[in-house]
Amino acid sequence: MASIAAATQSDTSASVAQQALFLRACRRETVERTPIWIMRQAGRYLPEYRALREKYDFLTSCRTPEIACEITLQPVRRLDVDAAILFSDILVPLPGMGVDVAFTPGPQLDRVVRTATDVASLRVPDPHESTPYVLDAIRLLRQELPAGVPLIGFAGAPFTMATYLVEGRGTKTFAEIKRLLFTAPDVAHSLLSTCAETVGRYLAAQVEAGAQAAMLFDTWASLLAPADYREFALPYVRRIFADVERAAVRTGVDVPRIYYAGNAAGWLDACAGAGATVIGLDWRLDLDRARATLGDSLALQGNLDPTVLLGTSTNIRSRAAEVIRRAGPVGHVFNLGHGILPDTSPDHARVLVDAVRELSTARAT
Repeated sequence: MASIAAATQSDTSASVAQQALFLRACRRETVERTPIWIMRQAGRYLPEYRALREKYDFLTSCRTPEIACEITLQPVRRLDVDAAILFSDILVPLPGMGVDVAFTPGPQLDRVVRTATDVASLRVPDPHESTPYVLDAIRLLRQELPAGVPLIGFAGAPFTMATYLVEGRGTKTFAEIKRLLFTAPDVAHSLLSTCAETVGRYLAAQVEAGAQAAMLFDTWASLLAPADYREFALPYVRRIFADVERAAVRTGVDVPRIYYAGNAAGWLDACAGAGATVIGLDWRLDLDRARATLGDSLALQGNLDPTVLLGTSTNIRSRAAEVIRRAGPVGHVFNLGHGILPDTSPDHARVLVDAVRELSTARAT
């Protein structure tokens, strides 16, 4: 009897989780208001995050499930957002591939990957062995988060990951990754294939550990011309989302696949074939124009300029209303067009969350 009761309770909890507002919007279902979460919502703008970082460095925070769990929960408590995103970093898989990374504060890789020999030296790690702390943090968060607040797992898309591997750090010119694409395309494709296999396994493992949505960040795909995007980015994104879809089938749960395509106006139409179910956009493209390009089968996420949160409450509300208007009532998850800035007031972030709730509820009634 006890086992039957436990199973019934588990089934009920799973059913409640699948009805979360964020997940329903991702599935383009009719919702009573627009859900909202904020990219980099667990981060330096929060005083409670800064207090923890005085005790633990960034990588320790990522690699300790209890700390990663606590940081992930901080914006949920303070802002009452509709989804949580795992506290981690897109470069976490690199050590398992054979490339150590430090944050000082930006990423610094201990070696670069620019030749066929360099690529051949890379490993495709088993995420259960190389990043068990990520999977443990997901399991812990699924116990701690309310059923109505889904957990988003994430990773860096292959081109964005390859950019860091080739450049070795953040850069303003991106000369080396472009040099590789245009002088040794076969090496570039080999590197991208290794990244895709690594990320596909990593993100699929997150889904199997309990992540209820899977997001790919492809920030540096904005460097690419449309033809180059279709050659060097899109095929590898498709591979990863296919891995995620298979993992979702294995778990028996509908898992939205979110693709963040920053500054994608030049190749937005190609995103329709990325294998995502949700396309995240930055503020350089109005959402009504994006929907006209992508059609009605995909949900949209975004896309308020993060610097709006540095302004007045009145302007925050006004700009939020414009995003909501352009997005339309179905298939929209409100977010910023990029990560929240460190010098943003948490009070202004809460103004945004409350404004989106109020404005979108009023539209629905």
